[in-house]
Amino acid sequence: MNALDLLLQRRSIPRLAEPAPSGQTLENILQAGLRAPDHGALTPWQFVVCEGEGLTRLSQILVEAAKADGADDTAIEKAKQAPFRAPMVIAVIARTRFHEKVPTIEQHISAGCATQAMQMAAVAQGFQGFWRTGTFAYHPVVRQALDVDGDDAIVGFLYLGTPDCAPANAPTRDTSKYVKYL
Repeated sequence: MNALDLLLQRRSIPRLAEPAPSGQTLENILQAGLRAPDHGALTPWQFVVCEGEGLTRLSQILVEAAKADGADDTAIEKAKQAPFRAPMVIAVIARTRFHEKVPTIEQHISAGCATQAMQMAAVAQGFQGFWRTGTFAYHPVVRQALDVDGDDAIVGFLYLGTPDCAPANAPTRDTSKYVKYL
């Protein structure tokens, strides 16, 4: 698949199974993230790879957050199972710093670009993924557990693995509804 086809056919695949990317494949994914646009060369990202026991730890963190909110048993169980929707989850954190020419929002967007690049690198190497944010990304318990404070932000959780279902066709969208020319 060439780069343009990769971008034009991008789909999130919500059902993922073993194996997860590993070795050089995983390194390529992480390196792709590190090539995201980065105004000021601030490298405003951190990637927290969760697999195996890391998924169990992430599950525990989400359960702690759900309990802190007074969630019912159903919501707690859903939080507990969330990390296991894929054999690997990469939490992507925008690690911001003050820069007179690079506002915080640009650093967050850069981390978002890193997430997209990693998903595309996974697909280019035969894996699949989906990007979720959700309320847990903003939850104080989760932020504290992942050492996220101040203007730093969890921009998403990138779930990666082997597709366990056929992807739906990518919809064709009418650009005239989304594009304006000056």
